[in-house]
Amino acid sequence: MSVFTPVSREQLAAWLAAYDLGAPTALAGIAEGVQNSNFFVDTDAGGERGRHVLTLFERVDPATLPFYLDLMAHLARHGIPCPAPRPMRDGRLLGTLNGRPAALFSRLAGASVARPTPAHCAAAGEALARLHLAGRDFPAPPHPRGADWVEAAAARLLPRLPAADAGLLADEIAAQREPSPPLPAGVIHADLFRDNALFVGDGASPRIGGLLDFYFAGRGDFLFDLAVVANDWCGEDDGGLDDARLRALIAAYRALRPLTADECAAWPRRLRAAALRFWLSRLEDFHCPQPGETVTVRDPDAYRRILLARRALGDAPLRLA
Repeated sequence: MSVFTPVSREQLAAWLAAYDLGAPTALAGIAEGVQNSNFFVDTDAGGERGRHVLTLFERVDPATLPFYLDLMAHLARHGIPCPAPRPMRDGRLLGTLNGRPAALFSRLAGASVARPTPAHCAAAGEALARLHLAGRDFPAPPHPRGADWVEAAAARLLPRLPAADAGLLADEIAAQREPSPPLPAGVIHADLFRDNALFVGDGASPRIGGLLDFYFAGRGDFLFDLAVVANDWCGEDDGGLDDARLRALIAAYRALRPLTADECAAWPRRLRAAALRFWLSRLEDFHCPQPGETVTVRDPDAYRRILLARRALGDAPLRLA
């Protein structure tokens, strides 16, 4: 479980007094997530008004939090199933709890899937395209794990890595610096892993009941976001890509937002960029862990394998069957 900052029932009760949502009846830490402290909270308001998620922000720059909260409110108003911030009585969306910026959100239905089928991947592709269309004109800063962060993280990590890993990292950084045409861009999620999507419905026709964890969101190219999803949702244990799941993902996405010729040409490099980004973040969590009560550190070698597998694919453009 990733709970960096604990919250007592007494602290929660005092904090909830600012809301018109009743008194707390249950508090439980949430196992998923590695960036913030998250809790399920129930109150005696009853029904949907009595079920919430409490987030204490650990690594997110407090200056950026109004953007994330406003973005989720915007997306929720446009039919995207994402956590909607709960306003306090005075209209504020953000407060402070146990020394951390904190916010309360609606709790969404569904459960994540560890082994997605093509039907799950199609639902993810549709949801991602809808998110991109809903957020394409929303004013947003660059997403926080873009090229500048990649360069800075690589510089921090290179001295700590074995020679083979350092060589791979330096070579891929150099490859990603090569210029390429600008791609369609807007608000992207930038972290839509399987555990950040909740599904409802049966296995034959699942639908997404919730998209979670928008704290890496910002302006970026849509293709990078699609590549993040492809690497995680369509990946095999050896780092390869499952063709049936990948086709389902891309077909459903394209049905709502067609891909350009430049995007098809850039697909191999964006797959590598997405793999590089998560290899770096896992290396940083492994080599520079954040102190916490209970902290999840994910295996960086998984994304090293993915990066090597994407490099082995070469530069052939995406074929749209």
